[in-house]
Amino acid sequence: MKSVPLQVVVVELEDGRRGAFFGPPMIIDESGEEELQVESIWFSDVSHLPDTISLAQLRQLALEKFTAEQQLRH
Repeated sequence: MKSVPLQVVVVELEDGRRGAFFGPPMIIDESGEEELQVESIWFSDVSHLPDTISLAQLRQLALEKFTAEQQLRH
């Protein structure tokens, strides 16, 4: 089976609610040589997906949505 890179970002709010966000890797090198800071965080609209979506399809959808929303912001 072919593998695809995927990363999960978990956000925890003060009231204990958590959200997990899946997508292509943002940070690949874990050596810590380069220190990165978050510049901004934004959320897309909620999308309803079929419950049979594959991980590869989810990853591709995330890439497409990110690209489209990034173009709207610039």
